[in-house]
Parts: sequence; structure tokens; C-alpha cells
Amino acid sequence: MKVSEILSAGGKPFPTLEIVPPLDGMTKAELLEDIRPFMDFHPKYINITCHRDEYTYVQEPDGSYSRRLVRRRISESAVCGAIQSEFKVEVVPHLICAGASAQQIEGQLNDFRFMDIHNVLALRGDSLRGEKRFTPEKDGYAHADELVSAIRAFERRNGIEGFFSIGVGGYPEKHFEAANIETDILNLKRKVDAGADYIVSQMFFDNRVFYDFVERCRKAGIRVPIIPGLKPISGPRQIALLPETFSIDIPLDLTKEIENHRDDKAACYRIGQEWCCSQCRDLLRHGVPSVHFYTMGRPDNVIGILRECF
Repeated sequence: MKVSEILSAGGKPFPTLEIVPPLDGMTKAELLEDIRPFMDFHPKYINITCHRDEYTYVQEPDGSYSRRLVRRRISESAVCGAIQSEFKVEVVPHLICAGASAQQIEGQLNDFRFMDIHNVLALRGDSLRGEKRFTPEKDGYAHADELVSAIRAFERRNGIEGFFSIGVGGYPEKHFEAANIETDILNLKRKVDAGADYIVSQMFFDNRVFYDFVERCRKAGIRVPIIPGLKPISGPRQIALLPETFSIDIPLDLTKEIENHRDDKAACYRIGQEWCCSQCRDLLRHGVPSVHFYTMGRPDNVIGILRECF
């Protein structure tokens, strides 16, 4: 079932999850056991992130250097297949511009079609380490709206119009490269106009930021569903790491409470979980169709929130 169909069906709000493909060395059985507790809360679909290929240079015996692929994680296609087979739940693989040519992306779409995967989340992806500005691959795509257009063009060429339900990312606090929030929302509208069916927001820690973002989107003519994304903070390190990595703000009240308990891991974990629970309850009262959780390989606190809110 496509995410667009799930959302249009209405009904009771539901949770969805995002997981990161495991590092090499983890077994399929271990991955599935990590995911299994989530199934008690009947998520309608699970997102699987995609990470661009990384390369390193290795010195050869003759003194020259050769470029070699560094692979640290199991492929998202393998993870999708494992989840589909075990849990019979819809999967939403991320599809990124970063590090991929148009031909490689078409190959991924053919793989998803073969696997009967009808959902993708279309994202630009991150720059390489040390790269000041994002640089697309030769014959690749520079922006997510181009990727969405390419997916729709792939459907038309293959006579499968509407095969994919396409989600895109939205940034309540704006993408860090955008000059201002207004410009960022215009960029988001381009994704929707290109054929995106729904929006999943970047994580945020102040619901007022999300509600303001939705209002701005509606005023700009964006009518597709907008799903809030949440992540519970699990410790003081994330107070510094998350803003740096995702260009987001963390409210002063939350940062103070974490800092006041920084030497008590259990207390920090509880504080982050309770804050996220409060956010989730408020979002549900405001009528969101779904709440998306960024698990980042830490299932226990998200499971606690699901138990409280769903």
C-alpha cells in the first residue's frame, strides 16, 4: 500500500519509524530483533535511510594511490527486503541525489519496482566531508525537486504512472543553506509541484515552530499532508551534536534540564523521553495524521513514547 493511500484513508493517527541500516557485521536476526518491539504499535510503514558511498585513498606498493570504496553499512535494499519478509509492513527507502548519477538512480528505482516497493522518500542528501557546497554527480541531480521529477519521468517511460508514492523532507527551522524560511518554503513547493505526495519534517523540539511552518506552507499553496518528525534526546552530548549536525534549535528549558543532570545518564534519558512524549501528545491533540520518529538505532526511548502516546 502506498503512503499516499494510507494518509488519504484517514482514521486514527499512527506512528511511523525511521531506522538506519546497521553497520557491517550485524546479522539479519539481530536487526529484526531490534525492530520487533516496534511492531506491537502497528506502524503503517518504516523508513530506511540511505548513505552515500564514501571513498578513501590507499597507497600502493609502488607509491601511487588508488581510490577505494569504503562500505560501512548493510545496503538499504537488503534491509528493506528483510523487513518486508519478516513483518509484512510497508517500507520507504530513502533515495538521494548525493553520490548517484541519473543512471544509478534509475537502477535503484528498477530494484524497488522489482521488490514491489511503492514508496520512496526523495532527498538531496548531504555534502561530502570537507565540501563547502553540495556538488552533484556528473549526470546527476542537484536538488530534490529534480529527483522527484525524474521519478515521475521514470514512471511515464515505463508505463507505470502513479507506481510510487513520493515523500520529501521539510525543514521547520529552514534548511541551513537557504537564505531565509520564505525561500526554503518556495523550494519545498517546487518539490510538491514536481509530484511529491507528502512531506516529512526534520526533527524539532518546539511544537510552535512546527505549527508556524505548516501555516507558512499552507499560505504558500502547499496542500499535501505534512508529517511531524520527532526524536527524543538521550543525553548531554546530543545537546551539542544535534544542532551542529541538523541546524536545529533546542529550547533553553530542555537544555538546562539536561545540563543539570549531565552526570546521571538515566535521568537525561528520562528527561528527553518525557519532553518528546509531551510534544507527541500535543501534536496528536492538534490533529496531525501521523508522527514520525527518528530512532537513530536507539529503540528503547521511542518504544516508551509509543507506549505512552499510542
